[in-house]
Amino acid sequence: MNYIGSKNKLSSHIISVIKQTVGDLQDKTFCELFAGTGVIASSLKTQVKKIISNDLEFYSYVLNKNYLENNEGFNYFELFDYLENNQSHLNKNFIFSNYSENGIEERLYFSEHNGKKIDTIRSNIEELYLSNKITDNVYYFCLASLLESADKVANTASVYGAYLKKLKRTAQMELRLEPALFDKADCLVEVYNQDCNSLIRLPHISGDILYLDPPYNARQYGANYHLLNTIAKYDDFEPKGKTGLRDYIRSKYCQKKEVFDTLNDLVRNADFKYIFMSYNNEGLLSLEQIKQIFSQYGCYDVIETSYQRFKADNSRTYKDIQTTEYLHILEKK
Repeated sequence: MNYIGSKNKLSSHIISVIKQTVGDLQDKTFCELFAGTGVIASSLKTQVKKIISNDLEFYSYVLNKNYLENNEGFNYFELFDYLENNQSHLNKNFIFSNYSENGIEERLYFSEHNGKKIDTIRSNIEELYLSNKITDNVYYFCLASLLESADKVANTASVYGAYLKKLKRTAQMELRLEPALFDKADCLVEVYNQDCNSLIRLPHISGDILYLDPPYNARQYGANYHLLNTIAKYDDFEPKGKTGLRDYIRSKYCQKKEVFDTLNDLVRNADFKYIFMSYNNEGLLSLEQIKQIFSQYGCYDVIETSYQRFKADNSRTYKDIQTTEYLHILEKK
């Protein structure tokens, strides 16, 4: 999935630093509080004893319920054929009507065919689940597969804060439901969908390694990825404005006046020996501000690396624009 802030390019670097700092990971508990698509936790799934994953956004919760919690393979061929072709009585045509070509709201997030197909698949998933014909694990596998597949044909510049005026080439392609495959492992997994500053206060949220990848700027993920939340929840609400927004919780990590105190509160209450945090040079917090927070609570260090910035759309190029990514490291007292 194309995703702002994804650590796909930096995952090997981050994991290497974690291993150099912490040592052997086999008996360690790893926690990721801003999980997103779960790149780092998924990479460590076969290497650690336990994973705790959390994100405020429901689509992220769905992805990580699948990629992290699932450990048994599914025979999904007949299931996917059913999901794509059965006509469910639960179908509200909500995505087609509100977010698709020729829909009543004329929002061009999907082609007409793909919008209707998303409705068909999502309705069938829900009907099977409500009738107890699929387990929780299969339910989240199907939802994650639909989110990944729908994202590939979305008519956006990768985020859902706006749609393009005309259907781009990839948006004209027919949606194919492809499996959101996962690694199998024996580690324990807990996946949450909560505010991280509240979650960190719970006594059972503790361990060896805490990895933080908070939002860097004022762009709210609830707005940028609202349509993924809508497909995942498939609930009834009145979409707002030109882009069809749903109500969402505004993260304090995206607010200049709130972010310093909010991060400080999180680090202070974290019951983890090691804390690692990714943050870049374009963020709301300066390098000195983060150092001020982290150094209060133990031995602090920072490692920097440069990489090519996120491309919002493949038609744009940023070959000459590099971003400096900082990996902040704290060994708590």
